[in-house]
Formats: sequence, structure tokens, C-alpha cells
Amino acid sequence: MLLEPIRWQKNRIVFIDQTELPGRLKYIRCRDIDVLCEAIKKLKIRGAPLIGVAVALGYALAALNSKSRTIKGMENDLVRASARLKATRPTAVNLFWALKRMDDTFFCKRESPRPFAMTRLKKAILKEALSILKEDREMCRAIGRNGSRLIKNGDIVLTHCNAGMLATAGYGTALSIFYEAKKQGKRFRVYADETRPLMQGSRLTMWELMKNRIDATLICDDMSAATIRDKGITKIIVGADRIARNGDAANKIGTYGLAVLAKYHGIPFYIAAPSSTIDRNIATGKDIPIEERKREELIYVGSKQTAPSKAKVYNPAFDVTPAKLITAIITESGVYDIKKFRGV
Repeated sequence: MLLEPIRWQKNRIVFIDQTELPGRLKYIRCRDIDVLCEAIKKLKIRGAPLIGVAVALGYALAALNSKSRTIKGMENDLVRASARLKATRPTAVNLFWALKRMDDTFFCKRESPRPFAMTRLKKAILKEALSILKEDREMCRAIGRNGSRLIKNGDIVLTHCNAGMLATAGYGTALSIFYEAKKQGKRFRVYADETRPLMQGSRLTMWELMKNRIDATLICDDMSAATIRDKGITKIIVGADRIARNGDAANKIGTYGLAVLAKYHGIPFYIAAPSSTIDRNIATGKDIPIEERKREELIYVGSKQTAPSKAKVYNPAFDVTPAKLITAIITESGVYDIKKFRGV
């Protein structure tokens, strides 16, 4: 099964509402930036690579929707749209990477010696956004091919959160490795953490793995240590939302703890992510901004209250795993031993 989590169709962004899964597969047709920004904030669109694709398409949508008759007026519209998109999720560096590419396209074209009419400029911006979407799919397939070499017959792999098709424009990062390994005929099993508090592992990863007929078992986050010991986990593979030059990696909260467990149990711990997730502007994970989510995500599970309404809450969306706990980083260009990793 190949999902299309996001696409451009008739000058609209069409994307899966991931908050509706696994109950139903619902698509939203988005015509303006406000709807897109709200969707990203509420995790209807989520996953660092997919966020990057979404904001690139959002930038193109803002360009097409601009009513300005001058290049300067269009620039003002795009600056405002870009600022709103940047404010949605601070940790996922793909967001900022994609918007920089879109800005570069706009300014390069407008300053070209050959004059650009408004229509031609808008077409150039849309073309760049669609290139980012296509490149993401290609990078994810390459990550799958590179990472599949690490999967051996009999492996029992643990993964956390969702780094699959739903987190990208298609194929996935960590999960693309499983899909490619299965295609190669390898026999292995996967355990998936539920990933509290928003259950991306149980709602999204298990849904994906089952749809793709991967031998998968769901566990709650508290079971990870015992599962590693009692079920013979042979390796852990997860995604990432931002990677520093030294290899420190931010991923969904709980990833750091898994890396510590991997170290204690002597099993490899891998990060799978496209090169767009590497932030070459920061030296270490200390400089990665960590988003804190609303307290209600811990007070409620769905509509059911599960904690006192006035309870103090600490709800970071991500944590940072130090490079020294990571075995290797898998990108579209290869598998990099963490000791040799320097921002690739």
C-alpha cells in the first residue's frame, strides 16, 4: 500500500487528516494558509519531512492567492505567509529548510536579468514546491534501500512514534526500511511503542504496518525496557525532526530513553532521516528548540479526562538523544557511523 499523505490538486493542497486515524481515512482540501497552519499546529499534518513539503506547498498557495499586481506587493504577501508558517512547529528543521528554498526561488527569479511577469513567477514558485515534494519521496525510497541492508533475517526491531509514509510525502524514513526489507523477502518482526500522549505509534504506525503486512506488535511506552530484555530486541530504528552537526538528534519525546536502554542492553540504535533534517547551522543538540505542547494533551485522552484539571503539566513534544548513544544515521546518501558523522 502506497499512501499519498499530501498532494497538489487543482490549485489546492489535499492532505490526510491524521487526527482521524485509525478510525477513518479523511482528506482535507486546503485553499488558504490559515487552514494549513492550523492543520500543522493540531497535528493533522505531522512528521518533519511532511511538514517541510506542506509549508513549501503552502508558500506556493500564498503566491497563487496573492491579489497584488506588483512584485513588491507579492513579496509582502509571501513574507507574511512565511512568518505564519514558521510559527507552527519550532523543532522540525525541514520546515525552515523548505521555506528557505522557496524564498530563494522567489528572490532569484524576481532578480533575474530576464523580467518575470507575475504569472510566470507564480509558476516558478509552484514548480519548486512540487520539486520538494518529489524529492522527499525519492529521498525516502533511498533511505529505505540504504537502511534495509541493516535488517537481517530473524531481527526483532523496536520503533517509536511514526516515521512512516504518514510522516513524509510517501514511503517514510524509519518505516521505509521495513517496507524495503520485506520487499527483499527478509523475515523480521517489529514492536511499536504507542507514543504517549498523542498515540502516534498506536494510531498511525500500527495502522501503517498492518496495512503493509509487516509482522508488528503494539506495546505501551512503559513496556519498552522489558520488551527489549524479554523479547530479544536486536535493534532500534527511529526517525528525527532535527539533527545537529555533531549528530545529536531531536525526535519524539521518549526517544532519548530508548537510546539509553539500547546502550545498556548492547544493541544498535539508528536514526533514519533525510539530509534536509540535518541542521548545519547548529553545533550540538543544546541549540535545538524544543516545542512544548498544550497541557490538555496530558489531562485528556480524546474527550475523556484522565488527570485532575488543575494538575501541573510538563509536556515537551521532543527530546534530544546525544550522538554518543547513536550507532549510525541513515540518510538517502548512505549509512553514516556516528563516529564519522559531521553533518554529512
